[in-house]
Amino acid sequence: MYRRTVDGQVLDFGTSGLLRFSNLVMYDRQTESWWQEFGGEPIVGHYLGKKLEMLPLRIMSWKDFKSSFPGGKVLSKNTGHARPYGQNPYVAYDSFSSPFLYDGPEDRRVPMLERVVGIKIGEQSVAVPYSVIEQKGLVQLKIAGDSLLIVHRKGLASSLDDYDVAGGRDIGAVDTFSAAVDGRALTFRLQEEALVDRETGTAWTKQGLGIRGPLEGKQLRLATHSSAFWFAWSAFAPGTTIYRGD
Repeated sequence: MYRRTVDGQVLDFGTSGLLRFSNLVMYDRQTESWWQEFGGEPIVGHYLGKKLEMLPLRIMSWKDFKSSFPGGKVLSKNTGHARPYGQNPYVAYDSFSSPFLYDGPEDRRVPMLERVVGIKIGEQSVAVPYSVIEQKGLVQLKIAGDSLLIVHRKGLASSLDDYDVAGGRDIGAVDTFSAAVDGRALTFRLQEEALVDRETGTAWTKQGLGIRGPLEGKQLRLATHSSAFWFAWSAFAPGTTIYRGD
Protein backbone atom coordinates (compact mmCIF):
# COMPACT_ATOMS: atom_id res chain seq x y z
CA MET A 1 0.00 0.00 0.00
CA TYR A 2 1.32 3.41 -0.98
CA ARG A 3 0.53 7.06 -0.45
CA ARG A 4 -0.42 8.33 -3.91
CA THR A 5 0.73 11.92 -3.46
CA VAL A 6 4.02 12.79 -5.19
CA ASP A 7 5.48 16.33 -5.03
CA GLY A 8 2.12 17.60 -3.79
CA GLN A 9 0.22 16.01 -6.71
CA VAL A 10 -2.44 13.39 -5.97
CA LEU A 11 -2.15 10.70 -8.63
CA ASP A 12 -4.82 8.37 -10.01
CA PHE A 13 -3.57 4.94 -11.06
CA GLY A 14 -4.69 2.35 -13.56
CA THR A 15 -3.36 -1.01 -14.74
CA SER A 16 -1.25 -0.94 -17.90
CA GLY A 17 -1.89 -4.60 -18.73
CA LEU A 18 1.87 -5.19 -18.61
CA LEU A 19 3.94 -7.35 -16.28
CA ARG A 20 7.60 -7.12 -15.33
CA PHE A 21 9.01 -10.13 -13.47
CA SER A 22 5.34 -11.25 -13.34
CA ASN A 23 4.55 -8.11 -11.31
CA LEU A 24 1.98 -5.46 -12.17
CA VAL A 25 3.06 -2.33 -14.03
CA MET A 26 0.74 0.59 -13.21
CA TYR A 27 0.41 3.99 -14.82
CA ASP A 28 -0.74 7.32 -13.43
CA ARG A 29 -3.42 9.16 -15.39
CA GLN A 30 -1.85 12.59 -14.79
CA THR A 31 1.44 11.98 -16.65
CA GLU A 32 1.10 8.41 -17.95
CA SER A 33 4.32 7.46 -16.18
CA TRP A 34 4.70 3.71 -15.69
CA TRP A 35 5.18 2.48 -12.11
CA GLN A 36 6.30 -0.89 -10.79
CA GLU A 37 3.79 -2.10 -8.21
CA PHE A 38 6.56 -3.85 -6.28
CA GLY A 39 8.54 -1.07 -4.63
CA GLY A 40 6.42 1.78 -5.96
CA GLU A 41 9.07 3.17 -8.31
CA PRO A 42 8.48 4.56 -11.82
CA ILE A 43 10.25 2.79 -14.67
CA VAL A 44 9.21 5.11 -17.54
CA GLY A 45 8.08 8.72 -17.71
CA HIS A 46 7.85 12.03 -15.89
CA TYR A 47 8.39 10.72 -12.36
CA LEU A 48 11.61 8.77 -12.94
CA GLY A 49 13.75 9.06 -9.83
CA LYS A 50 10.76 9.44 -7.51
CA LYS A 51 9.22 6.78 -5.28
CA LEU A 52 5.80 6.25 -3.72
CA GLU A 53 5.79 6.27 0.08
CA MET A 54 5.03 2.79 1.37
CA LEU A 55 2.47 2.59 4.19
CA PRO A 56 1.85 -0.20 6.73
CA LEU A 57 -0.74 -2.70 5.55
CA ARG A 58 -2.60 -5.40 7.44
CA ILE A 59 -4.26 -8.32 5.63
CA MET A 60 -6.65 -10.08 7.97
CA SER A 61 -9.55 -12.51 7.90
CA TRP A 62 -13.10 -11.21 7.84
CA LYS A 63 -13.64 -12.84 11.25
CA ASP A 64 -10.74 -10.91 12.78
CA PHE A 65 -11.80 -7.67 11.09
CA LYS A 66 -15.34 -7.91 12.48
CA SER A 67 -14.12 -8.56 16.02
CA SER A 68 -11.41 -5.88 15.91
CA PHE A 69 -13.38 -3.17 14.09
CA PRO A 70 -17.11 -3.72 14.74
CA GLY A 71 -17.87 -0.30 13.26
CA GLY A 72 -15.53 -0.68 10.31
CA LYS A 73 -16.64 0.13 6.76
CA VAL A 74 -16.70 -2.58 4.08
CA LEU A 75 -16.68 -2.12 0.31
CA SER A 76 -19.94 -3.33 -1.23
CA LYS A 77 -20.10 -5.90 -4.02
CA ASN A 78 -23.23 -4.11 -5.29
CA THR A 79 -21.34 -1.83 -7.64
CA GLY A 80 -23.73 -1.92 -10.58
CA HIS A 81 -21.13 -3.83 -12.61
CA ALA A 82 -21.12 -7.55 -13.36
CA ARG A 83 -17.79 -8.65 -11.91
CA PRO A 84 -16.78 -12.05 -10.46
CA TYR A 85 -16.07 -10.69 -6.98
CA GLY A 86 -14.74 -13.39 -4.66
CA GLN A 87 -13.62 -15.68 -7.48
CA ASN A 88 -10.05 -16.60 -8.42
CA PRO A 89 -9.11 -16.88 -12.13
CA TYR A 90 -5.76 -18.50 -11.29
CA VAL A 91 -6.84 -21.67 -9.46
CA ALA A 92 -3.96 -23.42 -7.61
CA TYR A 93 -1.48 -20.70 -8.69
CA ASP A 94 0.36 -20.89 -5.36
CA SER A 95 0.66 -24.69 -5.56
CA PHE A 96 2.73 -24.70 -8.76
CA SER A 97 6.46 -25.39 -8.65
CA SER A 98 7.16 -22.27 -10.73
CA PRO A 99 5.15 -19.06 -11.14
CA PHE A 100 2.92 -18.65 -14.17
CA LEU A 101 4.17 -16.13 -16.77
CA TYR A 102 7.41 -15.47 -14.89
CA ASP A 103 10.57 -14.88 -16.89
CA GLY A 104 13.32 -13.54 -14.66
CA PRO A 105 16.12 -14.42 -12.25
CA GLU A 106 15.59 -17.54 -10.14
CA ASP A 107 16.96 -17.70 -6.61
CA ARG A 108 16.38 -21.29 -5.46
CA ARG A 109 17.40 -20.76 -1.82
CA VAL A 110 13.65 -20.78 -1.06
CA PRO A 111 10.87 -22.42 -3.12
CA MET A 112 9.77 -19.97 -5.79
CA LEU A 113 6.16 -19.78 -4.56
CA GLU A 114 6.89 -19.73 -0.84
CA ARG A 115 5.33 -16.66 0.72
CA VAL A 116 7.74 -14.43 2.60
CA VAL A 117 7.66 -11.31 4.71
CA GLY A 118 10.13 -8.99 3.04
CA ILE A 119 11.60 -6.09 4.98
CA LYS A 120 13.97 -3.47 3.63
CA ILE A 121 15.40 -0.73 5.83
CA GLY A 122 18.09 1.40 4.27
CA GLU A 123 20.47 -0.93 2.47
CA GLN A 124 19.50 -4.02 4.50
CA SER A 125 16.87 -6.45 3.24
CA VAL A 126 15.61 -9.59 4.98
CA ALA A 127 13.08 -12.22 3.91
CA VAL A 128 11.30 -14.41 6.45
CA PRO A 129 9.42 -17.43 4.99
CA TYR A 130 5.84 -17.87 6.16
CA SER A 131 6.65 -21.48 7.05
CA VAL A 132 9.23 -20.29 9.59
CA ILE A 133 6.86 -17.73 11.12
CA GLU A 134 4.05 -20.30 11.37
CA GLN A 135 6.33 -22.89 12.98
CA LYS A 136 7.71 -20.46 15.56
CA GLY A 137 4.53 -18.44 16.08
CA LEU A 138 6.53 -15.25 16.32
CA VAL A 139 9.83 -13.95 15.01
CA GLN A 140 11.88 -11.08 16.44
CA LEU A 141 14.51 -9.29 14.39
CA LYS A 142 16.67 -6.22 14.58
CA ILE A 143 17.29 -4.65 11.17
CA ALA A 144 19.31 -1.45 10.79
CA GLY A 145 18.74 -0.77 14.48
CA ASP A 146 14.95 -1.27 14.36
CA SER A 147 13.45 -3.92 16.66
CA LEU A 148 10.67 -5.78 14.87
CA LEU A 149 8.12 -8.42 15.84
CA ILE A 150 6.44 -10.67 13.24
CA VAL A 151 3.38 -12.63 14.35
CA HIS A 152 1.43 -15.42 12.60
CA ARG A 153 -2.30 -16.05 13.11
CA LYS A 154 -4.32 -18.88 11.62
CA GLY A 155 -7.57 -18.29 9.78
CA LEU A 156 -6.79 -16.45 6.52
CA ALA A 157 -7.63 -18.16 3.22
CA SER A 158 -5.29 -18.07 0.22
CA SER A 159 -6.81 -15.94 -2.55
CA LEU A 160 -5.00 -18.02 -5.19
CA ASP A 161 -5.89 -21.57 -4.19
CA ASP A 162 -9.56 -22.42 -4.79
CA TYR A 163 -11.95 -21.07 -7.45
CA ASP A 164 -13.92 -19.45 -4.62
CA VAL A 165 -11.53 -17.35 -2.58
CA ALA A 166 -13.38 -18.11 0.67
CA GLY A 167 -12.70 -21.82 0.11
CA GLY A 168 -8.93 -21.45 -0.22
CA ARG A 169 -6.62 -23.30 2.13
CA ASP A 170 -5.57 -21.60 5.35
CA ILE A 171 -2.23 -19.80 4.87
CA GLY A 172 -2.56 -17.64 7.97
CA ALA A 173 -2.21 -13.90 8.44
CA VAL A 174 1.08 -12.21 9.25
CA ASP A 175 1.58 -8.83 10.94
CA THR A 176 4.85 -6.96 11.41
CA PHE A 177 5.12 -4.56 14.35
CA SER A 178 7.67 -2.24 15.82
CA ALA A 179 8.68 -3.97 19.07
CA ALA A 180 9.35 -0.61 20.79
CA VAL A 181 6.84 1.09 23.08
CA ASP A 182 7.51 4.61 24.35
CA GLY A 183 11.08 4.30 23.14
CA ARG A 184 11.72 1.00 24.95
CA ALA A 185 12.42 -2.17 22.95
CA LEU A 186 10.45 -5.18 24.18
CA THR A 187 11.05 -8.90 23.71
CA PHE A 188 8.15 -11.33 23.51
CA ARG A 189 7.22 -14.93 24.15
CA LEU A 190 4.10 -16.88 23.32
CA GLN A 191 1.77 -17.86 26.14
CA GLU A 192 -1.16 -19.87 24.79
CA GLU A 193 -2.96 -17.49 22.38
CA ALA A 194 -1.37 -14.31 23.75
CA LEU A 195 2.02 -12.63 23.66
CA VAL A 196 3.79 -11.61 26.86
CA ASP A 197 6.68 -9.17 26.96
CA ARG A 198 9.56 -10.09 29.24
CA GLU A 199 10.29 -6.52 30.32
CA THR A 200 6.91 -5.62 31.90
CA GLY A 201 4.92 -8.86 31.89
CA THR A 202 2.14 -7.23 29.86
CA ALA A 203 -0.07 -9.61 27.88
CA TRP A 204 -0.77 -8.65 24.26
CA THR A 205 -3.11 -9.95 21.59
CA LYS A 206 -1.57 -11.25 18.38
CA GLN A 207 -2.86 -8.05 16.82
CA GLY A 208 -0.55 -6.01 19.03
CA LEU A 209 -2.97 -4.67 21.66
CA GLY A 210 -1.94 -4.65 25.32
CA ILE A 211 -4.79 -6.30 27.25
CA ARG A 212 -3.40 -6.96 30.72
CA GLY A 213 -0.53 -5.50 32.73
CA PRO A 214 1.40 -2.22 32.95
CA LEU A 215 1.06 -1.48 29.21
CA GLU A 216 -2.64 -2.32 28.95
CA GLY A 217 -4.30 -0.23 26.25
CA LYS A 218 -1.09 0.36 24.31
CA GLN A 219 -1.02 -0.64 20.64
CA LEU A 220 2.12 -1.87 18.90
CA ARG A 221 2.77 0.22 15.81
CA LEU A 222 2.50 -1.58 12.47
CA ALA A 223 5.76 -1.61 10.51
CA THR A 224 5.97 -1.58 6.74
CA HIS A 225 6.69 -4.89 5.05
CA SER A 226 5.99 -6.67 1.78
CA SER A 227 4.01 -9.90 1.86
CA ALA A 228 5.19 -11.50 -1.36
CA PHE A 229 6.12 -14.68 -3.12
CA TRP A 230 9.82 -15.43 -2.86
CA PHE A 231 10.37 -15.23 -6.63
CA ALA A 232 9.11 -11.63 -6.65
CA TRP A 233 10.97 -10.48 -3.53
CA SER A 234 14.25 -12.02 -4.69
CA ALA A 235 13.88 -10.50 -8.18
CA PHE A 236 13.52 -6.99 -6.81
CA ALA A 237 15.77 -7.41 -3.74
CA PRO A 238 18.55 -9.70 -5.02
CA GLY A 239 21.03 -10.98 -2.45
CA THR A 240 18.57 -10.52 0.40
CA THR A 241 19.31 -12.23 3.73
CA ILE A 242 16.98 -15.12 4.57
CA TYR A 243 15.90 -15.67 8.17
CA ARG A 244 15.48 -19.40 8.76
CA GLY A 245 14.63 -19.41 12.45
CA ASP A 246 18.07 -19.53 14.09
